[in-house]
Amino acid sequence: MLVLLPPSETKATGGRGAPLDLAALGHPGLTAVRRTLLDALVALAADVGGSLVALGLGPKQTHEVARNAQLLSSPTMPALQRYTGVLYDALDARTLTPRARARLAVSSALFGLLRATDPVPAYRLSAGSTLPGLGGLRTLWRPVLTPTLAAVDELVVDLRSGAYAALGPAPGAVTATVLTERPDGSRTVVSHLNKSHKGRLARALVSSRAEPHDAAGVARVAARAGLRVELVGEHEVVVLTDDAGHAR
Repeated sequence: MLVLLPPSETKATGGRGAPLDLAALGHPGLTAVRRTLLDALVALAADVGGSLVALGLGPKQTHEVARNAQLLSSPTMPALQRYTGVLYDALDARTLTPRARARLAVSSALFGLLRATDPVPAYRLSAGSTLPGLGGLRTLWRPVLTPTLAAVDELVVDLRSGAYAALGPAPGAVTATVLTERPDGSRTVVSHLNKSHKGRLARALVSSRAEPHDAAGVARVAARAGLRVELVGEHEVVVLTDDAGHAR
């Protein structure tokens, strides 16, 4: 089983690893697109104003442009340590076993697909960004990322957001949706709870001794971890919470 995580806009700073080496990353079939995007981001960083517009940033986020300018020289750290935020707090990757971490991968607008241990620098690029001369990222990634994911010979549990899933669909994957159920029975998506419970679900799946082969297996593991889940067809599970974020 491979659990595919979304990235985060926020990244941890620093690192102790050597500067980025594309040859050290997994999935070498993605190297050409990675190099194209790296070169484009570094070049764009020379134009701070243009970078802010292309990356959808505000005037107080020029430090993100500075990060991109140093992509090829700044220190690296493993992907699971680089990404931060609500989902990654709930995942608590530092306390996972090596076996559990090996069952995780991260989707990335810049790198396509990362193993948990792949060493990467801090950067800023989102799935919806449009870089000058390159256009939308979906056009670049889809032809190489989709076959990469299709070649995974185990169940993929896809926890990415829609924008990142569009970069390269994972054929046959089990997807998960988190919905908040109100007292009147209505259901809605709440961003904060969505991320937190996806982190909990990911942790439960990779920590389990079970090896799910379908959505029903994913639901069983989630239920044993205290999550309330429902099956929706053959390839989707829904995780339900209440307004306070508790599993219901």
